[in-house]
Amino acid sequence: MILKTFCIEQKVDKATFNDLVKFSRFLGKSGSCYQFAIDSERAIQNRVKPDDIFSLLDELGIPLMEQDRSKILESIYPYDAEFLIHGDKLLLKPHVYLADIFKGRVSSRAIFYDRYSKVFVVKPSMYFAIKRLLEENGLVVKEIDLPHNIKVDFTGQLRAYQVEAIDTWKNKGMRGVISLPTGSGKTVIGVAAVAEAKVPTLVVSFTKEQLLQWKDAMLNFSTVRDVGLFYSKEKRIEDVTITTYQTAFRHIKEIWNKFGLLIIDEAHHLPADKFRIIAENCLTQYKLGLSATPYREDGRHEFLFSMMGGVVYSKEASELIAKGYLAPYELIQVKVDLMPLEKKKYFELLKRFRTFSKGRSVMDLIKNVKKGDPNAVNAMKIYSELKKVVNLSENKLKKVQEIIEENRDKKILVFTQYVDQAERIARNCNASLLTGKTPHKEREDTIKNFKSSPSGVLVLTTVGDEGLDIPDANVGIIVAGTSSRRQFIQRLGRLLRSSEGKKALLYEVIVKGTSEEYQSRKRKSVDILDSLDD
Repeated sequence: MILKTFCIEQKVDKATFNDLVKFSRFLGKSGSCYQFAIDSERAIQNRVKPDDIFSLLDELGIPLMEQDRSKILESIYPYDAEFLIHGDKLLLKPHVYLADIFKGRVSSRAIFYDRYSKVFVVKPSMYFAIKRLLEENGLVVKEIDLPHNIKVDFTGQLRAYQVEAIDTWKNKGMRGVISLPTGSGKTVIGVAAVAEAKVPTLVVSFTKEQLLQWKDAMLNFSTVRDVGLFYSKEKRIEDVTITTYQTAFRHIKEIWNKFGLLIIDEAHHLPADKFRIIAENCLTQYKLGLSATPYREDGRHEFLFSMMGGVVYSKEASELIAKGYLAPYELIQVKVDLMPLEKKKYFELLKRFRTFSKGRSVMDLIKNVKKGDPNAVNAMKIYSELKKVVNLSENKLKKVQEIIEENRDKKILVFTQYVDQAERIARNCNASLLTGKTPHKEREDTIKNFKSSPSGVLVLTTVGDEGLDIPDANVGIIVAGTSSRRQFIQRLGRLLRSSEGKKALLYEVIVKGTSEEYQSRKRKSVDILDSLDD
């Protein structure tokens, strides 16, 4: 499209002529006048911007009326591409052909072309990477408005390793995972990170208890005075907002573009199918993952690292124990026998399991269950029954009672997988109880009362594996668990918070001659202390 013709009275040099024909057509010479016509299609094809045209014509003394400038601005885009926020979507509107730039460099999961609207739909987490890719290819890109800076200072006192962790994270562009053992003060590190980034921050915690712990930490260790809780019926967004995985997953469209820093606590949960949506759909420049156990046995930690950045800092628990930051501990394995009838049932089930499993590992069986393999389905049902026979054995319960009686003057946490078993232990041992069925108010009161008591017993199902902060708990008893090293480490971590003169004891009650012995060896096939920060 021809926008304007103009005449140059003198002959121009070759370089200037080449610049002119990038956005205009040479019409020929008439007398002493060299005639050109500004062509919008040619300008767009050669990625010449209005400012480039205005600058060259001004240099050559070619006058442009205001209406000419307006016409050029309307016809020739000042950007090769522009990012737009449309409702709950991040869009990229192209003004030049972009497909060749994206081909082989960006996955279809990160960006796809909407042929109807003629725009690219972009995963918000990919905004900065795609913008950088376009600019590296010489394109001019219109950015979106990012969240404003906030005033916040850290008022706490960091330990030497916490300072190292924050400094390393900053040097990595404020992106990455910090892996430190439970009880080493990862939440305080998170507060310090907010003060360093000084941008609106979204903290995603795993439980409501952790959400409240984060709120207290922000108020106690920073100048932030108003913390937004985006949870349950209270969904208030402030410069620092704390939510849970479940709430963030369900309401991501309401909060996806309001923050500059995303902090993911217990970050090993992020790769779960529904939770990964949180990271993929948050438009934040800075990211911090916190976890005692970032590596997953299913390999999904690769997604965590791709979204948040790899592990930028870690510290061995043994070093923190040696320096007095964590409590020393002793691991005591206690073996019991199955009762005669239990043993008979166990070996009958084991025989049936071997028939259906056909020598396949449990991991392979789980994969085949998803494919609808009937033998795998039957094998896993029997496997579940096998675990119950072992974990619910009568001798285990008797041994737990003995250990509790031996440690009555201490603060004891009892861990199991089964609600019925937890309820029975609590009744038999006159202990407090927390399960997934415990109402929130009762749960808060139970934790508060246990914290304030000098001694006592608290029986927990998996609700106590993470987020439980009882610094003076010094005895743990694992009655029933999974073969997961992570769960074992998390449970041990409940006991490692340091206090004066404290030594933690962790009892593991297992049944001799069963798969539980193998699972116990597998969990501890590497040094537990080193695993605490793996």
